Amino acid sequence: MNIYHKNIENNNIYKLYTMKTNILSAIICVIIATSCNSNDSDTIPPDTPKKVMLLFIDYTTHNFEGGSEITMSRPSETFKIKTVYKEPSDFGNIKLFYQEIDQLLFDGDITWMGKGEINFPSPRLATEDFERSLTADFVIPKEGFESITINFEPSEHYRAWASIQSLLLARSYLQSNPSQKVKVFLYQPNAGDGDTKDWKFIFILKN
Repeated sequence: MNIYHKNIENNNIYKLYTMKTNILSAIICVIIATSCNSNDSDTIPPDTPKKVMLLFIDYTTHNFEGGSEITMSRPSETFKIKTVYKEPSDFGNIKLFYQEIDQLLFDGDITWMGKGEINFPSPRLATEDFERSLTADFVIPKEGFESITINFEPSEHYRAWASIQSLLLARSYLQSNPSQKVKVFLYQPNAGDGDTKDWKFIFILKN
């Protein structure tokens, strides 16, 4: 075989190789495009609902007693609490509202010489429904706490917060909204000579 025929043969082999490579590349591109299109609809989650979470802690023991998540009726960048208080002559009441959207967050009765009940949110998720972090770190709100109706010593906040700071959901709320001041409310369901064992700290977080 002379050099001329050898060059033709090599050129044909090269063209065949190039054609196969181009076909293979096109097939791969189609597969990738199809895969990407299907994955986009499957893996991109819908917008995360905007929520407020209430976590309940016993006033005297600082034991965590469950909590509730409330979906906001509409989004709001700011978060202020409005308090509606009915002083108990025999029976009273206190309500907390998300002020900007006028949405009820808490409704509890106050009874003179007795014990009022929480009307909303009810029922609450139990303590065992909340997963905890297994790490030894201690997480606190970067902007601290804001007391509602009663001013506390900062140490009171931290002692109560210690029982819930390891909750994965609480940490998620802090992570998603790091500039928030966590609201703290002390619910006293009794007036007069009521038992402090019935009182509850309520921490309110917004995601």
